[in-house]
Amino acid sequence: MRLRVEPAAPIKPRNPFAGFAKQRAAGSHEKPLSSERQAAKRALKKAKLEPEDE
Repeated sequence: MRLRVEPAAPIKPRNPFAGFAKQRAAGSHEKPLSSERQAAKRALKKAKLEPEDE
C-alpha cells in the first residue's frame, strides 16, 4: 500500500509593490483651511467677550 502526495497548486504570489508602498507610507496631511476657520469660529463663540474698562 502506497500513499501518494500530490503537489499543492501554486500559491498566488504576494503583491510585490505592497512592500514599497508600506515603506514610504506618508504621514498625516495638512488640515484644510475650512476646518481651521470653523475651529476659530467655535473658539470665538466659546470665549466670553467682556467690554474693556476705560
